[in-house]
Amino acid sequence: MSSLSLRLPESLHQKIRELAKRDAISINQFIATAVVEKAAVLLTADYLEERGRHADVRLFDRVLSRVPDRAPVPADGIPTQLQQPDKARQPTSRARRKARTRKSPRAARA
Repeated sequence: MSSLSLRLPESLHQKIRELAKRDAISINQFIATAVVEKAAVLLTADYLEERGRHADVRLFDRVLSRVPDRAPVPADGIPTQLQQPDKARQPTSRARRKARTRKSPRAARA
């Protein structure tokens, strides 16, 4: 285990003291946990970026095209407050855009 001298503004130190007390842990444990959480976020982002670089978009589109285009079950839907107001701005895969384009002329004829 190593030690680290850390300079904090007094107001932040006081808030950390209060939060640690509320969680019934030491200030040291509170700060160590905060550092671990931040490191996990950054490392996860790096991991996902690396995995994304190896992704095959054509394979993804092929798999996605096999999924029925239906509304989600209510429990799986996006809460209203998180939905984007403009549906046209929501990302879609190329395969789904192509499928919609092909369906549009037929729908207009019916």
